[in-house]
Amino acid sequence: MAAGNVNPFNLSDSDEEAERRPSETADTERSPSDGAPGPPPGNPFSPPADAEPPSLLLSCSRTSPSGEGISVSAAATAAMAGSGETRVSVDVIAAQLLRDQYILTALEFHTELLEAGRELPRLRDYFSNPGNFERQSGTPPASKDQVLGPGGPLNRAGSISTLDSLDFARYSDDGNRESDERVAVLEFELRKAKETIQALRANLTQAAESEVPSQERKNFKSSPEIQEPIRPLEKRALNFLVNEYLLKNEYKLSSITFSDENDDQDFELWDDVGLNIPKPPDLLQLYRNCGSALPLPRDMVDVAVGVDFGELPGNYITQDPPKKPDLSQQVCVLASFSILSPLDNSKLSPAFQQALLSFCRMSSDSRLGAEVSRIADSEESVMLMLGRCLPHIVPNVLLAKREELIPLILCTACLHPEPKERDQLLHILFNLIKRPDDEQRQMILTGCVAFARHVGPTRVEAELLPQCWEQINHKYPERRLLVAESCGALAPYLPKEIRSSLVLSMLQQMLAEDKADMVREAVVKSLGIIMGYIDDPDKYSQGFELMLLSLGDPSERVVSAIHQVFIPAFAAWTTELGTLHTALIPSLLARIEKLLTQGEHGLDEHKLHMFLSALQSLIPPLFAVVLQNAPFTSRAKLHGEIPAIEVTRFPRPASPLQDVATIIGSREMLSALLLLYDHQLEHEGTTGWDSLLWVVNQLLPQLIEIVGRINVTSSTCVHEFSRFFWRFCRTFGKIFTNTKVKPQFQEILRLSEENVDATAGNGILTKATVPIYATGVLTCYNQEEDRKLLVGFLEDVMTTLSLSHAPLDSLKASFVELGANPVYHELLLTVLWYGVVHTSALVRCTAARMFELILRGMSEALVDRRAAPALITLCSGPEFSVRISTIPAFGTIMETVTQKELLERVKMQLASFLEDPQYQDQHSLHMEIIRTFGRVGPNAEPRFRDEFVLPHLHKLALSNNSQAVESKRIDIATQLFEAYSALSCCFISEELMVNHFLPGLRCLRADMEQLSPEHEVRTCTHTHTHTHTQDFISVSIASSLVGEDAKTKFLSKMGQLTTSGAMLANVFQRKK
Repeated sequence: MAAGNVNPFNLSDSDEEAERRPSETADTERSPSDGAPGPPPGNPFSPPADAEPPSLLLSCSRTSPSGEGISVSAAATAAMAGSGETRVSVDVIAAQLLRDQYILTALEFHTELLEAGRELPRLRDYFSNPGNFERQSGTPPASKDQVLGPGGPLNRAGSISTLDSLDFARYSDDGNRESDERVAVLEFELRKAKETIQALRANLTQAAESEVPSQERKNFKSSPEIQEPIRPLEKRALNFLVNEYLLKNEYKLSSITFSDENDDQDFELWDDVGLNIPKPPDLLQLYRNCGSALPLPRDMVDVAVGVDFGELPGNYITQDPPKKPDLSQQVCVLASFSILSPLDNSKLSPAFQQALLSFCRMSSDSRLGAEVSRIADSEESVMLMLGRCLPHIVPNVLLAKREELIPLILCTACLHPEPKERDQLLHILFNLIKRPDDEQRQMILTGCVAFARHVGPTRVEAELLPQCWEQINHKYPERRLLVAESCGALAPYLPKEIRSSLVLSMLQQMLAEDKADMVREAVVKSLGIIMGYIDDPDKYSQGFELMLLSLGDPSERVVSAIHQVFIPAFAAWTTELGTLHTALIPSLLARIEKLLTQGEHGLDEHKLHMFLSALQSLIPPLFAVVLQNAPFTSRAKLHGEIPAIEVTRFPRPASPLQDVATIIGSREMLSALLLLYDHQLEHEGTTGWDSLLWVVNQLLPQLIEIVGRINVTSSTCVHEFSRFFWRFCRTFGKIFTNTKVKPQFQEILRLSEENVDATAGNGILTKATVPIYATGVLTCYNQEEDRKLLVGFLEDVMTTLSLSHAPLDSLKASFVELGANPVYHELLLTVLWYGVVHTSALVRCTAARMFELILRGMSEALVDRRAAPALITLCSGPEFSVRISTIPAFGTIMETVTQKELLERVKMQLASFLEDPQYQDQHSLHMEIIRTFGRVGPNAEPRFRDEFVLPHLHKLALSNNSQAVESKRIDIATQLFEAYSALSCCFISEELMVNHFLPGLRCLRADMEQLSPEHEVRTCTHTHTHTHTQDFISVSIASSLVGEDAKTKFLSKMGQLTTSGAMLANVFQRKK
């Protein structure tokens, strides 16, 4: 507005307004709605003639809602008729404009007030409510303050907008344009209205789908601990109010986070909530009014128009809904209506009434028509009706939505009086979904458990179990899986006789016959639950056989389930019977011993792992038995300050059922018992402690004896027993390990040469007892004294075995098991340095050979800093045997390390072995180098292989042709064959092929030709068959040549090869 303009609605008493000339009044037109004349002279509402009209006010010719032109002055005069010079409230003017449906004039008035900073609540609320503009002709206004004027309702279509939807151009001074543009504008607004309807329908559909069924709502009311799910509209409304609260109270970051988590909602616009309802008070106001009496919500609300706050469906937030009559009351009301004649007060004859009503199109002949025409008059009749209708309803419901019928089916089956109908309904339940997924099975199982709680064990046995039995051999695994899971879920609600007979037999049959892994997994878990509730001691042997059967299952899922569920449950039952340490554990130990006795020439490692893993899963329940039967158990107190259990006190359990705290009852009780346990072991001993004495005097000696009988070269067996002893010692604690376990091992492993039988090789130090003690017992705790004990033990074993010329398999097994964990690399290097600086060459040779076992997986920094210098130190010694022993370790470095400087140092050392004249006649050294080249060549750096390995193999093959000693020549040729076999898979350039690889093979062929028949037989024992040797040489050459033609020709010659050396020579000659 211009600076000199005066707001005509500003009722000011300034002198400027008082001195206005009476003759300067604006032209007005009489409104047909009130017929009021123009304002008298001096009317304060009339602006001066020379004043610029307000920019937002419509001119006198603009169209009013009633179809007539009207000015602002006329409207104001009409509102103030008879008031003279009395000041009138702007709210009264606004109310009069809205009441007479002068919508555009009221909008201008509202705009002027906004610019003047005097917002009027009545106008703000009116124009911010879309419901006031979204009704078709014939629909009454939503506001009680609004009435239709003589011109009828607002002549425009509904729109999703408010202020933006009022087209100012349509009400311009150009009246002709209105008729031209009217159709286009109405078409646009009709399209917008249709979009609004579609959006509202989508919101209402979503709300309807999320609506909780009435039966479930009844359950929610009867069970206060179960909360009714929130509806989408309620969630969006509450989200808006929460965000508004956060902003008002300066929780801006929380508001931003809340908005991000609800990105599908616009928190700046209340209309985005989804329905046309006015905004409720803020959260603070709702909280303050939550205890006050508010009007009850109405039964129905038309969501298409604006409503008062008392009509808001979400108003139940602050008040309890009205209590509805129960089912019996509703049925009685319906029954009372059903006995009344439709024309009860009529004087028509009955025949005429019947004839008259026959014109109503009703169908009672069909089944559905009979059900519809028959109104239930009691709760029992409702159940009967549901029993009749549900079998016809279920097949017509979408498969994806059939789980919605589960509550209805179960309630009907639970309350129906007819056993046959109940059986049919339960049959429908188990066949409701063709292949139920995990969520659907959980829903069915939840319903079955609820059914079992309600009806009791007898009906569960008579009605539910037959349904399971029928589906035990169903063709779909999902159905059989449902049966297996049902047996476990229903176990607590079955009679104990049925649990230990019928259900156990069903699960046993499924475990033995079912081919689906997931079904057998569920069977094992259900068997574990059955074992937790079984109380028949005669079923122990059956449970033990089921455990062994499950342990031997080929599926990892089934084996995992047996360790997580079945074994802990079975152990808990045997603990109650008192047979855990008298029957179950001894039975497993006896099977392990029998396996070792039968497998002297070939141990079944899979069965050993099976029995040992079961024994390992019994360690936590065994320790719980020791604590619960200790002399101090009765003194355990839970009151007072009890220290928390260290996180690393126990190994990580495979499942919660293997957690010692779960077995005992609570972590607090376990902590109190552990304090007394450690004190008892350290100060009072084990007198009278039968369960612990059995562990110390019977279990441990038997385990140590078994350990001494396993094959030390079997890394799998060593690893399994090592892990078992580690978990055993960690579970029973450090004091027990130091005072009970270590002394028994040390008594057997007396570190002296007397304990090593060098001739027979059967001394205790050559057995698996050494690596299992080192890796399973001495590594349980990682403090300084524990590490020193481990280092000293390994040093003594290395020295004793070396000086006794005994096999080093036990020491190698220890280094391999420890070397797999990088934590022990420094410790092992410390042990080996002790051997490097030892005075005996035998010990130094052993140390050199141990390096090869631990270099893989070791960091390059550690190799460069400690391993490589130690090996070079060994090479500087005078003994050739020690130098030769370092070659495999150098080869491993070449295979695993990428650091160039370190590789050059190793390369120089190996070159000195090959080129130094003092090693020229060292047959053992050449054998070791060729063997190492064959092992590391394929994995070594290509440059090292091309520039070092292949040329030196060529030289060694060439020099072997002139070897005078035939046995040495055969040995070298055999090793060369193995080396070329390994290198044949590598990419070899054409230059290397011509200069080194093929010449080396020709030299090897020459050695083969010179062999006598008996030597050929000896060579065949190294290479499996002489034919394989010839074939390999041909294939090696062919596969390395560039070009498919050469390969094809060479492979065609392979079919012509015989065992004669002449034919082999001919092939090579043709290749020249």
